[in-house]
Amino acid sequence: MTVNLAVVGLGAFGHKHLDAISQIADAKIQYVAHSTLDAAEEVAATYGAKAAFTDYAELLAQDDLDGVILATPTQMHHAQTIQALRAGKNVMVEIPMSDSLAGVQEIVDLQRETGLIAMAGHTRRFNPSHQYVHKKIQAGELSILQMDVQTYFFRRTNTNALGKPRSWTDHLLWHHAAHTVDLFQYQTGEKVVQANAIQGPKHPELGIAMDMSIQLKTEGGKICTLSLSFNNEGPFGSYFRYIGDTATYVARYDDLFTGAEEQIDVSQVDVSMNGIELQDREFVAAIKEGREPNSSVAQVLPCYIVLDALQQQLDY
Repeated sequence: MTVNLAVVGLGAFGHKHLDAISQIADAKIQYVAHSTLDAAEEVAATYGAKAAFTDYAELLAQDDLDGVILATPTQMHHAQTIQALRAGKNVMVEIPMSDSLAGVQEIVDLQRETGLIAMAGHTRRFNPSHQYVHKKIQAGELSILQMDVQTYFFRRTNTNALGKPRSWTDHLLWHHAAHTVDLFQYQTGEKVVQANAIQGPKHPELGIAMDMSIQLKTEGGKICTLSLSFNNEGPFGSYFRYIGDTATYVARYDDLFTGAEEQIDVSQVDVSMNGIELQDREFVAAIKEGREPNSSVAQVLPCYIVLDALQQQLDY
């Protein structure tokens, strides 16, 4: 069985998914959709898609479409996910799946009602570096005591990962912190019971905080400290330090090191070193096997409960 997919939203992350799907033997890029038809048709030709769309409802009406991957602006995620599920299509939505807890809960409830595959793009669960640590935890060889995480970008203008102008505004809490909040609960296997956040001044044009600090504590006493900035002139991305009872690990994207900076070979952890590809493979496998995927919308709901609590703190 070949799973026919559509990628909706053809910006920086849309192209990451297109490249990833191209590496999956039992998946096909059947359709693409974008706000501009010329751009969509060009991508369709490049990746061998059957057709390009600007009308999302028309795309969802295609009988030979098994699932959609939403790489659209954040503000569209909730409505487009709901629309896909109501149209009977499996869906993977990039994070955040909504910028409100109520929106996330509606998606979780509708997924349960329909029984379709609904998955959120919490890619850190799939990166080989974090998978390596997760396997150690599952084997009983490591228990996390603390995670220290830095998420840094230099983004004082509204640009995407390719440095191109963006039609929507990114967010440190609902987008970038979401990765770590979910990963912390996933790796510890415990719910966060205490969460604190402070933020710096909001950007006068973008209207978002450019610097943020978050503290988390689980029911078992494990803690996480997360620093986020759009003002950092240096290496971009997130860097994770796992401090455990038996070892310390430092993850930098797909590379993993011991606390003594000795590199660990994670090339054999999974079939690819590309976290987006591994995430997409899980989506395809869940559709074929009719099972709940890792990073299902139900599994990541606790992340959004924490984000909502932090948002209320910041607003107060």
